[in-house]
Amino acid sequence: MGAGTTGPIALSCGEPAGIGPEIAAKAWHELQGAVPFFVIGDADHFNGHGAPIVKISQASAAFAAYGDGLPVLHRDFGPARAAGHPQAAHAQGVIDAIAEAVELAQSGAARAICTLPIHKHALQQGAGFAYPGHTEYLAALAGGVKVVMMLACGELRVVPATIHIPLSAVPAAFTPDLLRDVIRVTSDAMQRDFGLQTPRFAVAGLNPHAGENGAMGREEIAWMIPCLEGLRGEGYQIAGPLSADTMFHPAARARYDVAICAYHDQALIPIKTLDFSGGVNVTLGLPFIRTSPDHGTAFDIAGTGRADATSLVAALRMADQMAQARAA
Repeated sequence: MGAGTTGPIALSCGEPAGIGPEIAAKAWHELQGAVPFFVIGDADHFNGHGAPIVKISQASAAFAAYGDGLPVLHRDFGPARAAGHPQAAHAQGVIDAIAEAVELAQSGAARAICTLPIHKHALQQGAGFAYPGHTEYLAALAGGVKVVMMLACGELRVVPATIHIPLSAVPAAFTPDLLRDVIRVTSDAMQRDFGLQTPRFAVAGLNPHAGENGAMGREEIAWMIPCLEGLRGEGYQIAGPLSADTMFHPAARARYDVAICAYHDQALIPIKTLDFSGGVNVTLGLPFIRTSPDHGTAFDIAGTGRADATSLVAALRMADQMAQARAA
């Protein structure tokens, strides 16, 4: 059974040494029950960040607890948290919290999951974590489904077709099969989770000026144009390949619902410029809903009280909206 709209949102604890505990407390204060959520993690790690903590024994108890404090489905991680300093002893607990959030979402006990930032190196060193990041681990937990990473804010949705690979590796990785898969997965998610029955896509070219008729690269001519023409023949509304430098001004953004980009920075620079604090990372293609704040663990400011919860609040709100759309 997939996530419904009745359960609270499960928030996995992420790296305890990062800013996760602080922004979770701030999100509890800001949301005031408008988007009920609970944390899966060690309750002791969340003490002392400005929100009272209420230990709960099951997801459904979050509703009654929310008025009294931040609900935490308590799991003992052992050693105390040390802000800015990840500990190997916590690594397996962090991984288990993600898996438990997925189980709760798949059972319907949680309407969606939201994930606080992890530190991949700490998980690899402490527990042999075998995945490049959250997205790949969640895809594996879901049975190996094809997934797509989308970054979203109020003014823009962007999807990088290739993600965390060197720029020199992009031309080989960015293929017709990949582009078709990305557009199909994204289109299905736009319909199911965002209520857009005929989403409009703008696809950026790989090269400057989308290759300029072959003068600056031939990928657009060689395969991108035929690939996109084939998808249009299947009924997809697609503009492109387009020059990326003219895709993101306000008039251009009004013409599409999602921008598909060839590589990481082509997608992330515009959205971080438009809304650096409020962007949300969404994993499309999963049988359950997953969002996360669009930032990392921020060890340099952990424990200082300076962490900004804007992105987490936006991620929780978006997860709630997606759950409602999926259930409609």
